[in-house]
Amino acid sequence: MKTKDFFFDLPEKLIAQYPPEERGRSRLMVLDRSTGGRTHRMVEDLPDILEPGSLLVLNNSKVRKARLPARSPETGAGAEFLLLNTLPSGVWKTMVRRARRRRTGSRYVFDGGREGEIVGEDGEFRLLRFDPPIDEHWLDLHGRMPLPPYIRRDDTGMDSERYQTVYARIPGSAAAPTAGLHFTSGLLEQLRQRGVETAFVTLHVGLGTFLPVRSENIEDHKMHEEAFSIDDETASRIENVKARGGKITAVGTTSVRVLESAWDGDRLRRGEGSTAIFIRPGYTFNLVDALFTNFHTPESTLLMLVSAFAASGPRPEKAGFSPGREWILESYETAIREAYRFFSYGDAMLIR
Repeated sequence: MKTKDFFFDLPEKLIAQYPPEERGRSRLMVLDRSTGGRTHRMVEDLPDILEPGSLLVLNNSKVRKARLPARSPETGAGAEFLLLNTLPSGVWKTMVRRARRRRTGSRYVFDGGREGEIVGEDGEFRLLRFDPPIDEHWLDLHGRMPLPPYIRRDDTGMDSERYQTVYARIPGSAAAPTAGLHFTSGLLEQLRQRGVETAFVTLHVGLGTFLPVRSENIEDHKMHEEAFSIDDETASRIENVKARGGKITAVGTTSVRVLESAWDGDRLRRGEGSTAIFIRPGYTFNLVDALFTNFHTPESTLLMLVSAFAASGPRPEKAGFSPGREWILESYETAIREAYRFFSYGDAMLIR
């Protein structure tokens, strides 16, 4: 398939620049794979939509304040680094604006007077060593929230709360697992009272999730690895629900990638791992029965994953119904006509 097959025109005014005034007060488009139906609800309706006895799997990775402005002590010129992950040597793998100008040996001064030096290059990435080393506490004090580039404003104190899920626990992401931004503690409690269980996995969002597809054919795109972990309690809960015929609803594409990567025929692999899985049309899903997600950017691996999921499962006998990519793009066209809000701070979709 071609990357251009996943293109759609989106009016810029529909790209959400701010979260809804109240967390959880977002619209929800529900797609039913068994009928080909499409309905319009609200996220707060989830307790009435999801089946009792089903299991909601959420990603509890916490977004780092990974965006670091800096300046050259020699020229005074500014730079901005995005921290992706640490290497065993303690060096940070980073993305930096105007990377070609940032050569090995270049030094920078960061907020708080901390200094750093580029000690290596890896294609478009730069390896950055801090002196002395930094930690999560330092990032909390001096870093900025890594809002995506389509949010055309500076981050504010509000984003420190709203560009983070209420259940975020383990720091490590360079972008939010945005489907989870819709959930409040109250909504999770309502779901539990309705018999919908919850379980948490961890995938630290990085380049594997948000790097654009630059190849003409999607099969030529190479995903970057992202670290994940599943504890024994979560794995056992998922296996038990699956064994009794309950449905697994993944919250976000990151949760899908963890579950599908770790599923080993009849059980989940425990502990830490990494995944470079590229889920695209033609993929056979092994574990996930429903997907709660946001509306994604054109030609992205996220849109390709959603299209693959829409094509899986039951095939209704409905005249003119074409499951998969076509159905998703038609649904996106509907969302545009109905003025849904798109991307990280936008509205949501449930495919079941």
